[in-house]
Amino acid sequence: MEQRINHLVDWLQTKVKEAGAKGALVGVSGGIDSAVVAKLIKRAFPDKSLGVILPINQRVEDQTDAVAVVEEANLNYVGIELTDAYNETYSAIQKTLVEKGDWNEETSQLGGANFQARLRMSTLYAVASNYGYLVVGTDNAAEDYTGYFTKYGDGGVDLVPLIHMRKEEVREMAEYLHIPDSVIKKKPSAELWEGQSDEEEMGISYKAIDAYLRGENIDPEDERRLQALHDRTEHKRQVPAGPPKYEDE
Repeated sequence: MEQRINHLVDWLQTKVKEAGAKGALVGVSGGIDSAVVAKLIKRAFPDKSLGVILPINQRVEDQTDAVAVVEEANLNYVGIELTDAYNETYSAIQKTLVEKGDWNEETSQLGGANFQARLRMSTLYAVASNYGYLVVGTDNAAEDYTGYFTKYGDGGVDLVPLIHMRKEEVREMAEYLHIPDSVIKKKPSAELWEGQSDEEEMGISYKAIDAYLRGENIDPEDERRLQALHDRTEHKRQVPAGPPKYEDE
């Protein structure tokens, strides 16, 4: 495990140097993936790393797991409450579309959740620009395969060190790095809305996804669900599509 961690730390250092950046930051949610990344960037850049806590509809001090992660890692951090920015902007969008007669209430919950993720992404880049840092993402192999991330939201980052790690491997690394138990044992959730959980949202467990990614046979219904998620979200794993180059005859 120490060798794998050193491999990731070396890679982070190399990529930041190649970019001409000074260090790295990560948005800390209080979940296991961002906790592991927080530890990695602290190792890679002891004096040039930052955790950023970005609550919406909560105060920074209410993010107890996120605060515990950065404090345990001895990671420098800032907390920026985005509630007012989110409410003002999304309310303006809703008001305009309601007046136009085009507001879709059925998609508003997910649309608002994705807007939150994109607002956080924009904030991370604004903070990163201030410090001259790169933004490090937290997506793992299971999330990448299923497309379980917001396009240009939490998927909008510079580096993704966990991208080849299954959820179980992230958990093993978290235990090795002495991440707080409250974080390791927490039910995985993107906190898109009250009571939301990753597995309920995807309709499949991380255990089944990890087994599939290990090359094992899984329940046929789970496999169909997983393949449907993968196919439907292919666009998230590609650069923006463009037409073939037009050639004058």
